[in-house]
Amino acid sequence: MSSVLRLLRAVFVTRASARTKAAAGLAAVLLTSTTLVLASPAQAAPCDDGAGVTVVVDFAALGGGITVACAPGDPDTGIDALPSAGFTPTATQRYGLAFVCRINNLPPPAVEPCTNTPPVTAYWSYWYATPGGSWTSSPVGPLSHDPAPGAVEGWAFGAGGAPSISPP
Repeated sequence: MSSVLRLLRAVFVTRASARTKAAAGLAAVLLTSTTLVLASPAQAAPCDDGAGVTVVVDFAALGGGITVACAPGDPDTGIDALPSAGFTPTATQRYGLAFVCRINNLPPPAVEPCTNTPPVTAYWSYWYATPGGSWTSSPVGPLSHDPAPGAVEGWAFGAGGAPSISPP
């Protein structure tokens, strides 16, 4: 990747037009974003029995792994469980957190601007389960679902499929 960055730097230096600078900047952002996705390690940290809500986020469709974390206590909603477990959700500009557009800045802003709802082929689907059970797509969405301590919440990016691991 260093040769790509050297090439971008050479293009940036030898052509001073605003268009070339903008293209080089965008390419650098895309390369950085891709690197960040690939560097996301999977972690296994479900909640202890009844100590909170286990949150599973499946980044596999974006080139990352699966992260499992604990939202301690009793979060009020599925949306509240995300930041409580250490994830950062991004809302759409038009509908707020009724549609989660990004989790931990993925997909990157250059790919999904989060103005309206994401397309049906590339969005964060929301699921729930009991530990060791099966994933169920939430019919009410994360703003209305109230997960109980001991429950498992799941998020997967793609065309609506469940997380690719069983509920821990």
